[in-house]
Amino acid sequence: MIWLWLSAAFMVTTAIVHGVLGERRLIQPLMTLDQGVMGVDLARKVFRLAWHALSLLMLVSAASVVWPGTPHRLILLIGAAWTATGLFDAAYTRGKHIGWPFLTASGIFAVIGALT
Repeated sequence: MIWLWLSAAFMVTTAIVHGVLGERRLIQPLMTLDQGVMGVDLARKVFRLAWHALSLLMLVSAASVVWPGTPHRLILLIGAAWTATGLFDAAYTRGKHIGWPFLTASGIFAVIGALT
């Protein structure tokens, strides 16, 4: 059970960092652009919504892995998805994106928790 709580803690941390740092370092600078798609008000709103919706879904994942009675196969699926995302992020950004270790660890902890 400790593995699932550790996974959830990493997921929550990832969600908070994603929401806060992403808003400051990516969303706000992009919102100052008036060129291309960022010149379209709807696109700007949808981009910000999608960014923060992803953070919310990370929190839902965290709740799901520790929720009493969550099927182990669902936890395994969530863990596998987080692990795959983290490893893809590491490869795609050549390890430069700060999120890949947290994504990967969140997933691995969930997988271990689901299998024990």
